Amino acid sequence: MTNIFLWIEGAVAILLCLCILIQHRVSGLTSTFGGSGAVYVQRRGAEKVIYKLTIILSIAFFGIAVLLWYLPS
Repeated sequence: MTNIFLWIEGAVAILLCLCILIQHRVSGLTSTFGGSGAVYVQRRGAEKVIYKLTIILSIAFFGIAVLLWYLPS
């Protein structure tokens, strides 16, 4: 049983990494050093789907990690 959850955890981790890397960054290096002020970004289309998928995968990753902690070895 633990083995299955470990494989699922690994798959979720890979998908989570891919979703984080795919996301588009609006603020560049100029805003780090005092460039633009507060900018509201509205996500649409595929960007919104990737954003929500990232949140869902991160919750799943945390949940499976906690579940593995409580499962007997």
